[in-house]
Amino acid sequence: MNLVFLGPPGSGKGTQAIRVAKAMSLAHISTGDLLREAVKNKTELGKKVEDIMKKGQLVPDEIVISLIGQKISAIEKAKGFILDGFPRNLPQAESLKFMFDHKKMKLDKALLLQVSDSEVVKRLSGRWHCSKCNSGYNYPRNMPKHEGVCDKDGEPLLRRADDEESVVRNRLEVYKRETSPVEKFYRKESILKEIEGEQIPDKVFQDILTAVK
Repeated sequence: MNLVFLGPPGSGKGTQAIRVAKAMSLAHISTGDLLREAVKNKTELGKKVEDIMKKGQLVPDEIVISLIGQKISAIEKAKGFILDGFPRNLPQAESLKFMFDHKKMKLDKALLLQVSDSEVVKRLSGRWHCSKCNSGYNYPRNMPKHEGVCDKDGEPLLRRADDEESVVRNRLEVYKRETSPVEKFYRKESILKEIEGEQIPDKVFQDILTAVK
């Protein structure tokens, strides 16, 4: 089974994608992870997209499509996969359909996690991670025992540049402008399933599993 997870930044689609991928034995493909890895490794692609990502803007389609195409080609013989963070706009959705048609593959479902703007801002502006082990924390739901340091190794906690509130609001506007047409595209394809994303994580997870049966 091949799935796409859609939703605004902070909707929890990444967390749920990982969990569902494990439960269903699917490969997990995260555009964000692929791009951040490129930035961290200071590859040529990473240098190109670093400033773009810090400003909360979308990476050019040709770069993202190339990355995803390479990843899908590497794992297409697996049981299936979840695309997390892709497609983000209509040209990407159309390119993905063209790629699938060429490979004689199909997209089974597109899952849309619905979360309000106010909830997104609250979630992301309070999101931190460990500078060493990358453990995640979220104020006020999952606070460390000692403010500003990781429970596991005592290292300082950091906030991603694109989680600053002003950047979060910009990311939301970009999402609405660029990704709303993708929702309409998959609704027209009759594969879009909407999930209430402000429920407790376990309920969101169960709703996703029900939706893809």
